[in-house]
This record gives sequence, structure tokens and C-alpha cells, in this order.
Amino acid sequence: MIPNLFTDIPAQLPEELFTTVLKAPGIRIERIVSHGQTSPDGFWYDQPTGEWVIVLEGAARIDFADKTVELGPGDYLDIPAHTKHRVAWTMPDETTIWLAVHYSEPA
Repeated sequence: MIPNLFTDIPAQLPEELFTTVLKAPGIRIERIVSHGQTSPDGFWYDQPTGEWVIVLEGAARIDFADKTVELGPGDYLDIPAHTKHRVAWTMPDETTIWLAVHYSEPA
């Protein structure tokens, strides 16, 4: 059976669902499924790797220290390593499906 990013999504989603799709040296690709989840108040991601993210379905809002970015289907964003960010909003009544590519910065 060929894997599909749009299958195996639970009807109830009390927390964001992270599924690793591929992991190899220097790269990790994951599917993220949200249904109204946001980052906890005061929490900021500060990741040691870069992250390229695309919204495949649904919508989301990401806060940075100096701006807010809204993403809909097909919108993508590259977040350099150690760029503080947080998920400010995802659709509460629909599923948001993301694809995130975590990559090591070139030396």
C-alpha cells in the first residue's frame, strides 16, 4: 500500500498529531495535523534546524517576534534555524494538514 498524507487522520484530535514521513541524515519530513491547536501561551519554538513548512489543507497563523504570517492551502514558509516562532491559530472547525521539512543548515 502506498502511504498517503491525507489518510489515518483521527476524528478527535486533542493534541496536534506529528508523524515522521521520512528521516535521513540532515533531513526529517513530518506531517502535522492540527484542529484548533495553538502553541501554549508564552511558548516559542527555537529549533536548532531550519524548517520549511507548507499548509496542504486548512489554514494557520504563525507568530514571529516582529510579524504574523497567515497560511492557507499551498502557502509555504522557510523558517531559519533559531528563528523564534509559535503557532498562534489553526482552524477550530476543520483539519489543518501541514508538511514540515526540518533540515540542517549548510556548514
